Amino acid sequence: MNTALIFAGGVGRRMNSGNVPKQFLELDGKPVIIHTVEHFEKHPMIDSIVVVMVEDWIGRFNDMIEEFGITKVISVVPGGSTGQESIRNGLFEIERLSPVSPEEVTVLIHDGVRPLINEKVITDNINCVKEYGNAITVVPSIETVIEIDDDGDIFKVADRSCYRLARAPQSFILSDILAAHRRSLEDGTDYIIDSAMLMRHYGAILHTVEGPMENIKITTPMDYIVFKAMAKARENGEI
Repeated sequence: MNTALIFAGGVGRRMNSGNVPKQFLELDGKPVIIHTVEHFEKHPMIDSIVVVMVEDWIGRFNDMIEEFGITKVISVVPGGSTGQESIRNGLFEIERLSPVSPEEVTVLIHDGVRPLINEKVITDNINCVKEYGNAITVVPSIETVIEIDDDGDIFKVADRSCYRLARAPQSFILSDILAAHRRSLEDGTDYIIDSAMLMRHYGAILHTVEGPMENIKITTPMDYIVFKAMAKARENGEI
């Protein structure tokens, strides 16, 4: 069984979008979160979707699900006080609703504000989990990576061919990622937002799949402008 966990529990203070969370900004009359969810809705290997949402906007999002004909969303749960807690809320809901054991569920964890994914990266994530037990979507580092010391001076210039940028989806066997979250609750480590970082913290060997370079996270006004431009370019067949 393959389930998508879409988390959109933040309010996007860096976006400067007034009272509208960034996941509800629109392109062609359709909110970013719907653009994102539709990739999983339309994918033939995805069985269900759970969404973690800003609590005050759950009602509006439920209306959108109906408006845009989304049928695979089986639950919408409120986000927590941290990104890690929001993801955990969604994972616990998937466990609660799953008709099969957690060992039989692949969960694809994805940002609600990463709407520029594609069918291939979803398929590659599912297949990688089947083969290796997890999948972290990455893109090459196309800029030079440097390390600095406490004085702000360059300590090391890294070989960027050895580096990748982690993106999403980040996908796991549900029982494995649940075990990591439960350990973090016991340890009091509630500050690890990224799922790959959390799994690595507890010793997991992680495997990568290459994703599209345009798979950006909409965090700032510039990201939103890039998203609109890329979406139009896709629509016009330019990329």
